[in-house]
Amino acid sequence: MRYDLTIPFARYVAMNYNQLSMPFKRYQMQPVWRADRPQKGRYREFYQCDADVVGSRSLINELELVQIYSTVFENLNVPVEIKINNRKILAALAMLCGSAQDTNRMMDITIAIDKLDKIGIEKVKAELLERGLNGDQIKTIESFLNITGSNEEKIAELKKLFDGNATGLEGIEELNYIISHLTNLSSPLLIDCTLARGLNYYTGTIIEAKAQNVQIGSIGGGGRYDDLTGLFGVPDVPGVGISFGVDRIYDVLTELNRFPADVSSGTRVLFFNLGTEEAEKAFEMMQQLRRAGVSCELFHENTKFDKQFKYAEKKAIPFVAILGSKELQEKVINVKNLSAGEQVQLGFDDIVHFDFNT
Repeated sequence: MRYDLTIPFARYVAMNYNQLSMPFKRYQMQPVWRADRPQKGRYREFYQCDADVVGSRSLINELELVQIYSTVFENLNVPVEIKINNRKILAALAMLCGSAQDTNRMMDITIAIDKLDKIGIEKVKAELLERGLNGDQIKTIESFLNITGSNEEKIAELKKLFDGNATGLEGIEELNYIISHLTNLSSPLLIDCTLARGLNYYTGTIIEAKAQNVQIGSIGGGGRYDDLTGLFGVPDVPGVGISFGVDRIYDVLTELNRFPADVSSGTRVLFFNLGTEEAEKAFEMMQQLRRAGVSCELFHENTKFDKQFKYAEKKAIPFVAILGSKELQEKVINVKNLSAGEQVQLGFDDIVHFDFNT
């Protein structure tokens, strides 16, 4: 069972490194599994859709991935905030806390910070205390988390806090590059000092997409991971990627009622069932339409018009085809557009040429 799609992707890159043209870009959608307690927005099985670029350290890739988030959620009509931070800044924060060489201490800090939205600042401070940080170190972390203002104001505050720290300043410059080159997004792009993303393979930019006006966790996230293939014997291959939480996006679309009426590519034509001989002929004509690429179905039983009309309306089937005993004798069929309320009569040989996409 896969925990995520990134680690298996890194393994694939490592196994096929000499055959891939770098930089290598890919997208992938598959189910993944987590040992979560099922609740709204948290599932033990769910789908992720990932987009990654490996073999390049260029920040242009981060620009493209943020733009993908903005474009996708604009097309879905889902208002989001895209939040960014940088793990180099978090590493510099660990250095300020006297943990420059302590990888575990940095993870203690980032894991605790990552819970801020869920448990609040006081419980984060308590967890940091339990993890062995002292009062002064926790105050330093709290002052970092309290940095507010515009993106430009946050950059200025971060430069003050990490003055003289090369790692921190490098992370700040990467943040500044991204916000200064993405000025026309349809979604707000916000520096968020509280964004940590607890996975320890991130090395630079980290990104999250958060739906507005919906009480749910992030609906997308990712970041830069510049040595993930080293786990599989091929070190120093840079990469960056993002993921869409498909199930959470579905939940958001449902809550906001943003599914368009024509989102499905389901049945286009429902043939009414009006008797044994009529249904046999309708079934024959249905096969002709299916061979022509038109999705259609025959109602499962001979019953009242009203019930068959209601079935078509409930399933949002745009056309109904009505073949009764009189039409069977005259070798014609009535086709009705339910949304337009228009009806035409077609010969048996003409129905296959009718445009059911209008």
